[in-house]
Amino acid sequence: SSGINAEWPLRPGKSIYNAEKRGKRQVLIRPSSKVIIKFLTVMMKHGYIDEFEVVDDHRAGKIVVMLNGRLNKCGVISPRFDVCVTDIEKWTTNLLPSRQFGKLVLTTSSGIMDHEEARRKHTGGKILGFFY
Repeated sequence: SSGINAEWPLRPGKSIYNAEKRGKRQVLIRPSSKVIIKFLTVMMKHGYIDEFEVVDDHRAGKIVVMLNGRLNKCGVISPRFDVCVTDIEKWTTNLLPSRQFGKLVLTTSSGIMDHEEARRKHTGGKILGFFY
């Protein structure tokens, strides 16, 4: 195998994907984290999910995500490989079904963003995951 493990400790990508596949309208992700929230924000900006709400349950927190049926797959890449601007193309080819379809999510020095924004800003970073 290529050493890419598309999972987080709680695999939020997998929970969203499974709920979406079963036609559920919402899914619960826990624990909540800043990274997951940023990841979901990118997904929402591109219309792949409707909205999400962070619920403070006085423990690790949880997130309720409203699905809209547009998401085919999302996954998280671990470990977070370094991706320079020139490598973005290679990663999109490997992870996304086509050029017009889906986004990679990167954490960069300018914050968490999709690969197109990173390319526009001429910045690389670490890859967090992908969705399409």
